[in-house]
Amino acid sequence: MATTKATPKPKINLLGFEQGEYKGAPSTLCPGCGHDSISSRIVSVCFELGVQPYQVAKFSGIGCSSKTPAYFLGRSHGFNSVHGRMPSVATGAIVTNRNLIGLAVSGDGDTGSIGMGQFKHLVRRNVPMVYIVENNGVYGLTKGQFSATADIGQKLKYAGLNELPPIDLCAEAIIGGATFVARSFAGDPRQVEALLKAALSHRGLAILDIISPCVTFNNHEDSTKSYAYGKEHEERLHDMTFIRAQEEITVDYEEGEAIPVKMHDGSTIVLKKLENEYDPTNRVAALARLDAARENQEFITGLIYVNQNNNRTIHDLLHMDEQPLSQLSAEQLRPSKEALESVLADLY
Repeated sequence: MATTKATPKPKINLLGFEQGEYKGAPSTLCPGCGHDSISSRIVSVCFELGVQPYQVAKFSGIGCSSKTPAYFLGRSHGFNSVHGRMPSVATGAIVTNRNLIGLAVSGDGDTGSIGMGQFKHLVRRNVPMVYIVENNGVYGLTKGQFSATADIGQKLKYAGLNELPPIDLCAEAIIGGATFVARSFAGDPRQVEALLKAALSHRGLAILDIISPCVTFNNHEDSTKSYAYGKEHEERLHDMTFIRAQEEITVDYEEGEAIPVKMHDGSTIVLKKLENEYDPTNRVAALARLDAARENQEFITGLIYVNQNNNRTIHDLLHMDEQPLSQLSAEQLRPSKEALESVLADLY
């Protein structure tokens, strides 16, 4: 008698959702684009962590990277802003509703060129959200011109020779006062997922600079933004696992010395150091390590800097109530006539 195998039940998370429910529209990016890999990692992480899609607000600007929020978390809120102005929109949304999980996706041009001023102010205000830079060193949406992170001396078929030094967005974030800064490579899914999980648990702004090769304009072997260069030259500062408060979530990692870095909500990143002298909680050392990497043409990945002591977000700095502004009544939000007259009197 012939037997048939039972169809395996689809895996569901704590909310009862299948992973497919965290996907978005089909991608229209070039096949093999690193951005699509990052979108897949976001889908996997949000599924594993049991993130409620309607609590997520996705933000983006302009560029190939800024198209990607359409490709994940289709049931979430989303806002595609003007080029370089996404941080202002995100700040307004998160300040108004502190219960939202802010997830921003930008590019090296959207962040490092036209949006640099906005990016720096987002950092200094410590807006509690995850900010991903999909960094490929070119403007892929407008035919491959050099971006602000392009390597000095880099040659491109249509753009010629780049003679300007690159901007290091991780260094800019640390200098600006960021409390969580990491770098990874789109072709390293295990590390990207570990960093994403940690970033989502961080109380404050988490910056993830992810090198994401442009397969059309910038994937030649001597480019530090290519798949070949990333695979050959990547130097991990540490391997990582992530432990969520109350529920343990792990990724595979090699045996060795482990150093826990506790987050403000009780969650922990466990770091296995490859460099015994490197300390991700040391701001000066983090900047020095980035500078040394630039001088030595190294591609370092991992958690570069985390500040465990500064947990004051923009809501604390503005002395805001725990209840989101979006949930207050009109009477609570509207100043009285007397209050307005008092303000006006102070102006004269």
